[in-house]
Amino acid sequence: MYLGKRVLVVDDEESVRNLLSDVLRIEHHEVTTAASAEEALELHRADPFPLVITDIRLGGMTGIVLLHELRKLSPETQVIMITSYASLETAVLSMRAGAYDYLVKPFEDVDIVTLVVKRAIEKIRLIVENRVLVEQLKQSNSDLVQMNRTLQELAYRDGLTGLYNHRNFQETLAVEIERGKRYKKEFSLIFLDVDDFKQYNDRFGHIKGDSLLQALASLITKNIRAADFAARYGGEEFVILLPEIGLEGAVHYAEKIRTIIEAHNFGPVEEAATNHITVSMGISVFPLDGIDATQLIHRADEALYRAKRTGKNRVCHEPPRDKVANGHG
Repeated sequence: MYLGKRVLVVDDEESVRNLLSDVLRIEHHEVTTAASAEEALELHRADPFPLVITDIRLGGMTGIVLLHELRKLSPETQVIMITSYASLETAVLSMRAGAYDYLVKPFEDVDIVTLVVKRAIEKIRLIVENRVLVEQLKQSNSDLVQMNRTLQELAYRDGLTGLYNHRNFQETLAVEIERGKRYKKEFSLIFLDVDDFKQYNDRFGHIKGDSLLQALASLITKNIRAADFAARYGGEEFVILLPEIGLEGAVHYAEKIRTIIEAHNFGPVEEAATNHITVSMGISVFPLDGIDATQLIHRADEALYRAKRTGKNRVCHEPPRDKVANGHG
């Protein structure tokens, strides 16, 4: 369960405003509507909304301009864009400009609306909780242990690395699969595993091993797009979900991250050589490698273990059984 939030719905079609209002109120949100971007801005200035859902195409000021104005007024406000099937590329651009996600109308399945809004609300909750934690930490360093314990208890975050956790990854993957099926969009998964991590832990201890994973998570976060999703899958294994990216782009993307990690100095430890690590990476692509979560995770896992078996520090993709690997992995 998640707590309802104040939500501003902006659309020049009354039927769309009414539909979204009905769906959101069922989920216990307090909904305000506006028929134009100008009206929405006035409402937001008077009392900022944590979540705004707006059409991209509006009479007068566009949804993209509204997005920029909202972010100027309150950077933490999450914005979900509404677009038509014909304007999906514009929606992707809006995400790069700072939108949290997008919805496509007509809304053939209101469950998609509910799932996307739920994820946005969860992000808002995490932002608020993390801000409170930071303020508390500034007040007293003695509270650090309790702060870390609280962070670990956050339902959607990994307590060690700060990345999203396995549970949140599974939910996000389910949403992306539904979107991919509905709008025939590709996306890719990258599984990433630290090479020889057990030996690193055995040699230098779990505290330094944990520090290494934290630094690696930070490095991954700095080198992915705003629209991408990174999570700790378990142990020393991470996963990156790449919306709107097929096999060729995913291979290029993974190679870039692999080389950045290989070149990064993670020190200091007792021996300079161990300040550097490598990772093995496996890729799966929707719908090329599967159309459900089990298939996609299995194929990415197979590719990852192939990378391990064939020398480590490399990117692999397991091709469909009846095709050649196109030179990768």
